[in-house]
Amino acid sequence: MTRSALSPGKVPDLVARLTLEQKIAQLTGFAVTDLVVRGEGPRPASPEIDVSRVPSLRPHGAGHLSLAWFLGHDAASLRSALDRIQSAVREVAPFGIGALAHNEAINGFLHVSGSQFPTSWAQAATWEPALVTRAAAVSAAHMRETGIHLAFSPVMDLARDPRWGRVHETYGEDPELAAQFSVAFVRGVQGPEGDSGLLATGKHFAGYGASEGGLNQAVTQLGRRALIDEYAEPFRRAIAEAGLVAVMNSYNELDGVPCAADRWLLTELLRGQLGFDGIVVSDYDAVNMLRTIYHTASSEGQAAVQAISAGLDVELPGDVNFSHLADEVTSGRLDEHVLDTAVARVLTVKARVGLIPGMATPHGASAAASRARETPPDRAEAAEVRRAIAARGMVLLANDGTLPLAPRGGRIVVVGPAADELRIHFGAYTSVSNAEMPLGMMAVMTGQVPGVDPATFVFTDIFQPRMPGFDERFEAEARRIHPDAPTVLDALRGFDPTVEFVPLGRFGADPGPALDEATVAAAVTGADVVIAVVGERTGWVGNNTAGEGQSTASPGLPGDQDELVALLAATGRPLVTVVVSGRPLLLDTVARASRAVLLAPLLGEEAGPAIAGAVFGAINPSGKLPSTFPRHLGQVPIYHGHHFGSGYDHPTGTRHGYNDLDDDAPLYAFGHGLSYSSFDIALDESAEPAVEEIDGLLRARLAVSNTSAVDGETVVQLYARDEAATVVRPVRQLLGFTRLALAAGETRRVLLEAPVERLFYTMADGTRGLEAGDVTVLAALSSDDIHCSRTVPLSARRA
Repeated sequence: MTRSALSPGKVPDLVARLTLEQKIAQLTGFAVTDLVVRGEGPRPASPEIDVSRVPSLRPHGAGHLSLAWFLGHDAASLRSALDRIQSAVREVAPFGIGALAHNEAINGFLHVSGSQFPTSWAQAATWEPALVTRAAAVSAAHMRETGIHLAFSPVMDLARDPRWGRVHETYGEDPELAAQFSVAFVRGVQGPEGDSGLLATGKHFAGYGASEGGLNQAVTQLGRRALIDEYAEPFRRAIAEAGLVAVMNSYNELDGVPCAADRWLLTELLRGQLGFDGIVVSDYDAVNMLRTIYHTASSEGQAAVQAISAGLDVELPGDVNFSHLADEVTSGRLDEHVLDTAVARVLTVKARVGLIPGMATPHGASAAASRARETPPDRAEAAEVRRAIAARGMVLLANDGTLPLAPRGGRIVVVGPAADELRIHFGAYTSVSNAEMPLGMMAVMTGQVPGVDPATFVFTDIFQPRMPGFDERFEAEARRIHPDAPTVLDALRGFDPTVEFVPLGRFGADPGPALDEATVAAAVTGADVVIAVVGERTGWVGNNTAGEGQSTASPGLPGDQDELVALLAATGRPLVTVVVSGRPLLLDTVARASRAVLLAPLLGEEAGPAIAGAVFGAINPSGKLPSTFPRHLGQVPIYHGHHFGSGYDHPTGTRHGYNDLDDDAPLYAFGHGLSYSSFDIALDESAEPAVEEIDGLLRARLAVSNTSAVDGETVVQLYARDEAATVVRPVRQLLGFTRLALAAGETRRVLLEAPVERLFYTMADGTRGLEAGDVTVLAALSSDDIHCSRTVPLSARRA
């Protein structure tokens, strides 16, 4: 290997001094689990790592270390394992170049040692991006402490189809909401100056959450204008406003071209139009899928050429296809310059995080990372942020005044399969799902899963099999990892020890008696109020109805839970329903049956205390929906920013709705969320004009009032409607928002402003900008609760 000195900061010089094999090594990953020596027992204290395997696995070095989240039983053991692997990689790599270690972080650092936060969809329901910046900063500290360089987060996909199982990983349906939270997350991970020593990865580029039929990895039927103006907007903003360094391709195909091999997408759009200059990494197995799923490539080498020529720089988790790039170059089928470009991008990122000895970076990030790694994560800050997200992320969907309840104010009976389960509050990419994965894999490989042949099983099929009898094991794992986290039942009893519990209802094929009218009526006889805690499990393996690779044809409450709610309502007892879910569900039965409905969107270990606090009034709910809830499956996909002439809401013209629906409107609209307080918004006419455009900013001066006798918080939402354009525009577009805490009876004057460029779109001539004309600005408490508006003329402008 070559060890001579490098010119500081001269990446091209370094690329020129690498052999072809050394270059290719920088563009591939390898799974750290390939080095694990299996220990004795079902859960070894710490997996043993045999680093002597590194020279044979990667004799020329490595670009990335994959699957690090399965190593170590605590932060120290993970750090030790990664340090040993890095040392072995540097020994074989040219110039001692280290490997980028990546990990997931949408719910916090994906490891048993990491602080776990409510899921992304819950974060978005707070409508408070600053909380996500704080959570991401804590996660970054955890990751730096253990030797991670790259967070494979945030998920920037727009999710408009609740059948898709990964909605909970996203920030919802709206480009502006997703953009602001994406920017907040990237800033939290990378630091205000981008020199934290940890880098963020935006995913999945692009249109993954709009797959046909809500099926995972299916074709995405989007026109380029929608893709650019809506689905790419969070990426555009994270690149421009937060300096996003890495992007991951999405699994889907667009107009016949898989995203992993789409040059228009990864080069012309991402780099040309959005200005991205970082690295593009493959989602796990995405390059291989060009052969195995999409059949656009007939060999490993052909798949590798398609991907790298499109602008995809790194194959992960391994090198199944990119290992053939040497043959493609020497045969003349791939210009080595294409390879060099990708290598230069990877090395630039590695220099930034201090993985190339002697190579300085403009950000000075390597020194900052070294200092930060010695600073332990702030556990107190993590707990405070976790509680704040849980408190502000709950959404009160309906309430006739039944909530809040008074502790010891009468006989309270709790039912429902989610009442005494901790597992249900955790989604995929959490410490809990991570602990379940090896249990599920072991069950498959040892023949414990009916209908699955271990001999033909492949890893990517792990999401699909049902695992009867495993729910108790998974629940035990959740309680082992989070021993201090109470269930909803435990937390309710913390407020009122007299709360009773009757185990009624099932998630699916769980064992238990069938429901009948007499049994349900007997269970709640004499109750002053009944609390039904229902929902669905979300995760990677087991008996989930949502999660990665787990779409549902009808996103409703699984098992007999709808029947349970209907039977409870038939008793005439006042019913409060708590719904635990990371995506919109079909809740028409729940809405009709319940006096109050509270959504708990996968709040993790804080779920129990938060839900109980809201039920008994210690917390005044203030969350707002980041997604539209359909009234009927036939409305899907349904979202607030649909175009004129489409969807459910037409400010002008005739609406052509569904003949078999009395109401085409959503059950619960985007931005909806009630409170124990009431609020009003009016234009602040004391300042003239109340709405205006100044220096490229749209400004709305508002008077926001708490019209109740209860202190509370709300989210003021600013929308806009372009009244005329040469291409069809949305009926409303979110421009900005702010969260306010108002005392009872308080009125506060608020200035909400947003850059006019948030109204830009791809015009008829293909350029981005805004045509001259009228724009109506609307101030609201939800997308269907507009309190005031004003139309202003705007001049034409271009990006």
